[in-house]
Amino acid sequence: MLADIPGPNIADSTISLIIPARNEELHLPGCLAAIAAAERFAGITCEKIVVLNRCTDNTELVAKQHGCLIVHEEAKNLSKIRNAGVRAAGGAWIVTIDADSRMSERALSEICRLLSDEKIIGGGCMILPERYSLGIILTACVLLPFILFERLSGGMFWFRRADFELMHGFDEEFVSVEDIDFARRLKRLGRATKRKFTTILRAWIVTSCRKFDRFGDWYFLINPTELLSIFKGRNQKLADKVWYEF
Repeated sequence: MLADIPGPNIADSTISLIIPARNEELHLPGCLAAIAAAERFAGITCEKIVVLNRCTDNTELVAKQHGCLIVHEEAKNLSKIRNAGVRAAGGAWIVTIDADSRMSERALSEICRLLSDEKIIGGGCMILPERYSLGIILTACVLLPFILFERLSGGMFWFRRADFELMHGFDEEFVSVEDIDFARRLKRLGRATKRKFTTILRAWIVTSCRKFDRFGDWYFLINPTELLSIFKGRNQKLADKVWYEF
């Protein structure tokens, strides 16, 4: 229950976690174990929704064993996948996290604290890689000016269901960087309603480096055209390569 967490209307609020998953039987247990640890730290229990996308392994079995609600969405489109999860959710507060990421112990506690403040519209968090290399660090440095200029954060988004509905969810015209587009629009809505988009600084997520493992730690630096195309969000063939047929 959320009743012990200070803030307005907490007793009537629940958190729904949306987890897109395609063949994630190896990563999903770690993601769910980290969520369970964060629930214990915050003293709450969240609704957990795993959105299965063309799975051919035991992802669904793993999700059911952990008590997750199952949603199916077969489109090669993360916006549609995330939207399907949110629309099946019962919570007034929504958190999205990928199956290959693990939230830190304080994450849900911080989300509850921030969403209890009506002046906060939502936001993202800090993202840490599961391993480091010079190529990964330099790739992050290339992206850092954009992140600082936009003043956005991602990785694990948290927001109110009501604002999601006002924004009509994730834009399904995007096949990549749908999260960046969503963050931009959430921030814009925050400005219009005098609420702040913010980044959690006292918690983070650790995400897998499997794309670097597959393509190489220097891949995106030596293929800048692909990196730019990814950030345009419309290249289905490239999105298939990097995400949907990965």
